[in-house]
Amino acid sequence: MPRIPRMLVTDQPAVYHVISRTALQGLPITDTDKEVFLKILKFLASVYFVDILGFCIMGNHFHLLVQTYPQEDMSDEQVIRSFEIYYKDKDRILTKDQIPHFRQKWTNLSEFIKELKQKFTWYYNKTYGRKGYFWSDRFKSVIVEKGYTLINCLAYIDLNPIRAGIVEKPEDYRWSSMGYLARTGNKDGFLSLDFGLKQYEIDDVEERFRMYREYVYEHGCLESPKGASINEETVEKERKKKFKFTTADRLLYKTRYLTEGVFLGSKQFVKEQFQRFKDKLRIKKDRQPHKIAGFENIYSFRQTP
Repeated sequence: MPRIPRMLVTDQPAVYHVISRTALQGLPITDTDKEVFLKILKFLASVYFVDILGFCIMGNHFHLLVQTYPQEDMSDEQVIRSFEIYYKDKDRILTKDQIPHFRQKWTNLSEFIKELKQKFTWYYNKTYGRKGYFWSDRFKSVIVEKGYTLINCLAYIDLNPIRAGIVEKPEDYRWSSMGYLARTGNKDGFLSLDFGLKQYEIDDVEERFRMYREYVYEHGCLESPKGASINEETVEKERKKKFKFTTADRLLYKTRYLTEGVFLGSKQFVKEQFQRFKDKLRIKKDRQPHKIAGFENIYSFRQTP
């Protein structure tokens, strides 16, 4: 039976819920692999003309809520900027007649997901010394209406680690949009907070996050036939706080990651330790220290980039 052509909206912005599963048995995507997947996702989102509204990277699949835009919305200058980001370390020049090609490519959902999966497969196979497919079949995509439907879909994505019984609170899971917002405060503006609901049309990002947390918690505590729910006692504690995510809360989530990496300290200290133990780490190329978000001058070195 022939495949049904993928339904893509090309004449206006559109939101898609994308799901893709691995072809391997068990939970092959480790926490380290999730970090790499997130890094690839952030890089490609800076190149392609898309907005990432939500994500969740699980042990054997991932979810994305992504918004695309029509080709005609993207100027030549925007294409040139994306080209410069993508080919930053490569000696390549963009000619004028190539601009339409890249405009088409970087506004296409299928191209975006294909490259995301290909880059992760290349990393995974190289890291684990294997060959062949990593992902099962083609990805699934569902066109999502903005507003109430979008909020429900986003909450479903962020509640995946709860349903799987991995964590007690949605933001406790590092590799999801809730965890990312809690830990980084939306570092680099990676996530779009445009949920398409009138009540969310406010400039205060913290208030939008508070409202979204309330929605996720109130829905996450309801009994679900597809897995665990958020403990009622946990929800009640958040109700008393009116679901506000305070500076102290964010600092707590950030300090959890002070255990990241092999070395921890000032940028100069981490560089010195890297040079000292470079041979033991079996890393040939120099790598820059990773800044711990929320701290003035604390860096770490990770064994994986």
